[in-house]
Amino acid sequence: MSLYRVMTKRRKVCNGVNIEPGMVVQVVTPINNSVQVDNWKYVEEAFMRVFGISLRKANCLNLSDLEIIKLK
Repeated sequence: MSLYRVMTKRRKVCNGVNIEPGMVVQVVTPINNSVQVDNWKYVEEAFMRVFGISLRKANCLNLSDLEIIKLK
């Protein structure tokens, strides 16, 4: 299992979803692979759980909008 901190980099308003810079969640993935390799669903679920927003709807599931740091 791996633990990542995912933070939004910039303000974005798309499809009625407001993203602010500095929104942070922690994501646990079941395999020791990078978050961006088929594990975007964990990031999306974490943002939905914490902030109630869909990053997929905001078209924000990419490395240009998110900063990903491996914690453990």
